[in-house]
Amino acid sequence: ELLRCLQYHPQVQIDFVLSGSQEGKPISQIHQDLFSVEMGTFSAEIKKEVDVVFLCLGHGKSRETLEKYTFSSHTKIIDLGNDFRLEQDAVYQDKPFVYGLSDWNKEQIQSAQYIANPGCFATAIQQALLPLASEGILSGDLHIHALTGSTGAGQSLSPTSHFSWRQNNISVYKAFTHQHLGEIGERISALQPTYTGDVNFLPVRGDFTRGIYTTLYTQTDWSEQELKALFNAYFESSVFTFTTDQTVHLKQVVNTNNSLIQVQKINGKVLVTSVIDNLLRGAAGQAIHNMNLMFGINEKEGLGFKANYF
Repeated sequence: ELLRCLQYHPQVQIDFVLSGSQEGKPISQIHQDLFSVEMGTFSAEIKKEVDVVFLCLGHGKSRETLEKYTFSSHTKIIDLGNDFRLEQDAVYQDKPFVYGLSDWNKEQIQSAQYIANPGCFATAIQQALLPLASEGILSGDLHIHALTGSTGAGQSLSPTSHFSWRQNNISVYKAFTHQHLGEIGERISALQPTYTGDVNFLPVRGDFTRGIYTTLYTQTDWSEQELKALFNAYFESSVFTFTTDQTVHLKQVVNTNNSLIQVQKINGKVLVTSVIDNLLRGAAGQAIHNMNLMFGINEKEGLGFKANYF
């Protein structure tokens, strides 16, 4: 998805696509949706003097790659893996990796050289959480249920990513232990350090390919009107995050870099529903948005996609 989007970004020229396993092969042979695009072959060598590098590696491989290859002192780096997301890991060669969630810290992203792109679940969940934590109104335990498509498991096959297993099937995995809880917890602690409740997160595999559908609820004394006003104000300046009073669903956001959020007050609880495309807003699209911010490019450049509604 990153290659697809960058290919049509008006201010981007792709200099090389590095691969340790596919070098010399045509890129369109491996990524067959790019058959009509002249992208050349995978490279075994880097070009040091590029403006920006995107790291799209397996988790734990980004730091190894930066230790193996040297880029120029001006090269900006955007890591789509999880190597630098947590505060304890967010420094490389005395330079900090800034957490790249624009609804959280747009100004820091604009001045950063290194970016740690948030996880897909973490993006959808934090957009439901940040307005509440920003006002210090989180209380009691948080209960989060998030359903993700099969593309969240990556390209490699596994027993739970085969079509015959996924079709007409749903299952929970990594209950209460998902790796994205770490970065979510750090944002809560920064905004509401007094919060001591449990964050109960149930990730669920869905029988579809793209998208994340998240619901979050907790106790609150705020009225529905106050909650909606809070979310509207928090995301007022965001170009990709929208709030609505209507029931949200995945077809509204799949194939876009948009997030759509609905807030309700039911029986003393605030219920927040958040939907994104895990491959775009949860990964490649968010990375390109961060690149636009870092280089002073219009935020929407290269990301003007309409949802695949039909």
